[in-house]
Amino acid sequence: MRTLCLFTLVLMASLALAPVASAQKPPADMREGFLIRYNYMAYRLAALAEAIPEDKFAWSPGEGVMTVEHVFMHIIRYNYLYPATSLGVDAPEGIDYENLESLTGKDTVLGHLKPSLDHVRAVLAEMSEEDLSEIVVLYGRDTEAWNVFLQLQTHMGEHLGQLIAYARMNQVVPPWSQ
Repeated sequence: MRTLCLFTLVLMASLALAPVASAQKPPADMREGFLIRYNYMAYRLAALAEAIPEDKFAWSPGEGVMTVEHVFMHIIRYNYLYPATSLGVDAPEGIDYENLESLTGKDTVLGHLKPSLDHVRAVLAEMSEEDLSEIVVLYGRDTEAWNVFLQLQTHMGEHLGQLIAYARMNQVVPPWSQ
């Protein structure tokens, strides 16, 4: 009897969870999985940059801590720096990624953010599966090229969280939370 009850419970749980499991199609490959998560964060970064008032872009939570605009420009810089230094893909003409973090202002951030996000997508789109498997150097260590994209995503996510905290400290509710 006990075995029958246990079997019935397991069967019912399996049937209840089956639609949930089948509804979530896994990504076909690393590229698709990366782009799903990357686009998720890219949308939020762009939406947050739009939502934060211009007079808050020079705000910092404390002395010696990056300002809102500096954090955005830091993300933008690394969207060009990682592909250039680890993958050998130069930034587009006219982009001096070494000096991006010194630029200020909401209009400057907005003018650079989306092109930098698109640059990462374009670099990935141009790489073959073989290219993604090649050994490159990232932070002084040998790794597969696809790890450069995971580092980009991790870096962006870390600073997106920082910017969300900055926004909320300034009474700005992220647009996707409203």
